[in-house]
Amino acid sequence: MGLRGLVYRLYEGRLETSLRPQAIPRHVGVMCDGNRRWARSAGLTDVSSGHRAGADKIFELLDWCRDAGVEVVTLWLLSTDNLARPAAELEQLLRIIEGTVRALVAEGWHVKPVGALDLLPAETAEVLKDAAEATAGNGGLLVNVAVGYGGRREIADAVRSLLLEHATRGTTIEELAEILDVDHIAEHLYTAGQPDPDLVIRTSGEQRLGGFLLWQSAHSEFYFCDAYWPAFRKVDFLRALRSYGARHRRFGA
Repeated sequence: MGLRGLVYRLYEGRLETSLRPQAIPRHVGVMCDGNRRWARSAGLTDVSSGHRAGADKIFELLDWCRDAGVEVVTLWLLSTDNLARPAAELEQLLRIIEGTVRALVAEGWHVKPVGALDLLPAETAEVLKDAAEATAGNGGLLVNVAVGYGGRREIADAVRSLLLEHATRGTTIEELAEILDVDHIAEHLYTAGQPDPDLVIRTSGEQRLGGFLLWQSAHSEFYFCDAYWPAFRKVDFLRALRSYGARHRRFGA
């Protein structure tokens, strides 16, 4: 280990000791942004190299989250908008995502797909469904894999599911309108039954949500990091936790 590596290890240790266990977020959402820009900045002409490096980073992040005591992680890997990317790039990205999900299963993580699976190619959707079934009984950290995900689409799907559920019960629209509240919709979100994200991290220097967990992040704390996702380090993660722990959460008050 060189001098620079030693300095980082010492700094990591200082950050870790500064974290209070009671101030660790239960649920962390991560917008894994900047894979293509990282590849270009590294002089790589094939942007899929960035996606592969980003996929490798996921496993490091999950280890950091588990060690810190985080209970749920939501990883935004592919948005509904991303489905409009050039076919060649999208095909490579989907294969990388499929391989990543299979590796998560092999490592024993509890995997839950989060997104509109009906928008995805059949093979990709099948990999995600199989992962959910194979790991449903696993304990420990829950990993939400957001593929084909869009916040507006999620809310629309939740409302659609709610309407269909009540239609099967014979509830009229008028009767539903009388009782409808936010909890009814929340029960039909992709993340139903999970705590809302306490902390949302976005890499690559962008400072916008872009449709990520629109409903669930109403009271989340946000942390924006300049590093591209493949270059995201443990010290960056610990800084995000430190920033979160130092905030006074008001929950909209």
